[in-house]
Amino acid sequence: MQPIKQLLFATLKSGTIASLAMMPFALVFRTLGLRVGHYGPKFAGLFVHEPGPLFLFVQHIMIGWVSAIPLVLLLSFARIGLPPMATGAAYGVLYYVAVNSLALPLYFGDELPWHQGVAAVVPSLVIHIIFGACVGYFSRYRSPHAKDDAIARE
Repeated sequence: MQPIKQLLFATLKSGTIASLAMMPFALVFRTLGLRVGHYGPKFAGLFVHEPGPLFLFVQHIMIGWVSAIPLVLLLSFARIGLPPMATGAAYGVLYYVAVNSLALPLYFGDELPWHQGVAAVVPSLVIHIIFGACVGYFSRYRSPHAKDDAIARE
């Protein structure tokens, strides 16, 4: 398989698995009355009036693919001293901070979650850490040059 196809496959596979892995945790948090999935319907509302569950699910998977791209590229081509799951967990934290706690609230005119307390931050933060760790674990693509780099370091 060509490297670009391998990279695409790794992104789609790990993004899908990670997106699905988030869902049981979101269900538990939602059952506990905590805020999760707040921006899915708002984002979908930019495209569809009153999006249904199927639309939200498909959107969730597609956002997972797009969100996995930077991490898969980072894990594939950068030399990082952390295991892939730890790198993914760190990515999940950074993703949460940049996207879900800053960009989306600012775009939609919402109060930042940090001002709403721990109950607004922890569920989404945990879910994004799970997402990143799963992408780190399941994205097995490595640059064709990675082997050469490893040999050169020895």
